[in-house]
Amino acid sequence: MEIKLARTEINAKPKTISLEKIEEAVDKEGQKIFYFDKDNTHKQLIALVEHFEEKGLSVYHRSVKYGLDDNDYMYEVHIL
Repeated sequence: MEIKLARTEINAKPKTISLEKIEEAVDKEGQKIFYFDKDNTHKQLIALVEHFEEKGLSVYHRSVKYGLDDNDYMYEVHIL
């Protein structure tokens, strides 16, 4: 599964990260916070959360607004 990371610039295209790379980062550090782009579907994020919960980890996710427009948001996922 490929998930789009949050953009670093407004006009830039979001970079993608694989589920395996996310697992490696969490295994290495024990916990990790990721910021994902608004172009990801809700279904993708729920699948990500369920994947890590099945492994016995705690996962918290929320939408983070960074502007006044309704489309100025990203997703924050904290995996413990």
